[in-house]
Amino acid sequence: MTATSETAPPTVAGNLCLGSAPDSWGVWFPEDEHQVPCIRFLDELVEAGYSWLELGPPGYLPLDPQRLADEVGSRGLQVSGGTTFGALHRPEKWDEMLASVSKVAELTAAVGAHHLVFIPDMYRDEKTGEFSEPPELTADQWRGFGKAADELGKILLEEHDVRLCLHPHADSHVQTQPEIERFLDSSDSRYANLCLDTGHVAYGGGDNLDLIRRYSERIGYVHIKQMDPEVLAQVTAENLSFGEAVKRGVCVEPPAGVPNPAEVVRELSTLDAELFVVVEQDLYPCEPEVPMPIAVRTREYLRECGLSGTRRPQNR
Repeated sequence: MTATSETAPPTVAGNLCLGSAPDSWGVWFPEDEHQVPCIRFLDELVEAGYSWLELGPPGYLPLDPQRLADEVGSRGLQVSGGTTFGALHRPEKWDEMLASVSKVAELTAAVGAHHLVFIPDMYRDEKTGEFSEPPELTADQWRGFGKAADELGKILLEEHDVRLCLHPHADSHVQTQPEIERFLDSSDSRYANLCLDTGHVAYGGGDNLDLIRRYSERIGYVHIKQMDPEVLAQVTAENLSFGEAVKRGVCVEPPAGVPNPAEVVRELSTLDAELFVVVEQDLYPCEPEVPMPIAVRTREYLRECGLSGTRRPQNR
């Protein structure tokens, strides 16, 4: 029996478009000795049966728009969105952050995509686990957070026709469900919405189905992944960094972890919205031969859950 259960017919998620990302190939950085070359990633992505990809960390795939378009297009791939990082709580770094994010937005638009996944800066180093700043924002920082997201989103939309989707992330200031809700309640749906990362929501103790039901109009993009409850318990007990948790195998192949992907797909399929759903399984670092078989099995499992579409969402 699959997670769709014997008592209910499989979901037909016609409003969802499936993709994948470099993250599922163990890619976290523009360059790193532990990562597979981008050409291998692209070739294996096609071999694994995916048609859409998110760009991943800026600089991993070519930054030149024509070269990127050639590498993607020659393989029959299309781009669902770009990926960028930044700190919305540091007004003194606004200009630097805006310049960096705008370059990624320009590249994203140049290859025909209209979503930019924005990951807030992490307060712990991804490799060492060292704290770089306090894990909680001050009241003043929170007051400016939503306004900064709106301002950035407005610029990206008007200048590049790209929509800002903020990605809650482990070891960032938008990790727990109260933090996610605080961001959503303090920002404007015209300019800033949510990249619902099911694994990171679970990592922060949140309820994905509740967020989908109560904030359906704010979900602009989705990352689908699962976390191992046993490792999550270790994170709490030992105050592990996300990097250490990943090394211990916190991010698992479906349907082994939480949340239940079939339940997430079912809930998303009820929304009056067409969405990209991008597979991610944090594997950094991993051996080069590990990712592709997992990517194939994950795609096949999600197909059983009703998630197999490759049609571009219409309501960008």
